[in-house]
Amino acid sequence: MINIAERHQYILNKIQTDGAIDVQSLCKKLNVSSVTIRKDLKLLEDKNLLFRTHGGATLNNPYTVDKHVNEKEHLQSAEKMRIGALAADLIEDNDSIIIASGTTVLAMARSIKPKGSLTVITSALNVALELLNRNDIEIIQLGGTLRKSSASVAGPYSDNVLGNVFCSKLFLGVDGIDLEFGLTTTNASEAHLNRQMIESSQKIIVLADSTKFGRRGFGRICGIEEVDHIITDDGISDQIKKGLESHGIKVSII
Repeated sequence: MINIAERHQYILNKIQTDGAIDVQSLCKKLNVSSVTIRKDLKLLEDKNLLFRTHGGATLNNPYTVDKHVNEKEHLQSAEKMRIGALAADLIEDNDSIIIASGTTVLAMARSIKPKGSLTVITSALNVALELLNRNDIEIIQLGGTLRKSSASVAGPYSDNVLGNVFCSKLFLGVDGIDLEFGLTTTNASEAHLNRQMIESSQKIIVLADSTKFGRRGFGRICGIEEVDHIITDDGISDQIKKGLESHGIKVSII
């Protein structure tokens, strides 16, 4: 049986290669109990070498924090532009769509070139302002309490509007995507609004750069199985891509 130092080296090599590891696979490979592996992971986390998650560990901090939209806009900006451009191409003739909040969906709004008329329902003030001078786009701005950090609204006023409409597509930005926990955002009110948007949409399209995978925010939006299509960048691992596709999700990588 290998010693603790050899176990730790194997775990670190494995997580560097795969980005994430799970307890059960390590138990089988190293022929030790789950209790031993969990102790190993705690020791390695105490040394800031990894982050423990439910059932395993990851290289990246799995917990998201609420950042101001102006700060988030500068993160992975090139990837967001490409993701947004691809998402905008999915809009069809005379479409009616919902655009949620976030910097990736804002990048999408900047790329929209409507075919015929387009109706956009949005909670995001910056998305509405981006589309304001487009004569071929009708904008329905949802109302509610303004969240300054995200430049978006949430609350019962938005729920009332969404309860009386049905759109072909929802373009959704998120703070975290976890195969077990689903889609999350850092704010519970925004998560509730996003769930209402899902109920009012035929197809759910998630726009997320690869840093969002394996992370969890405070507010759970929905399970991963409710998503139809995810657009992301080539930083996503093959393991996560296969996991998404096993749920029947179309994954487009730019």
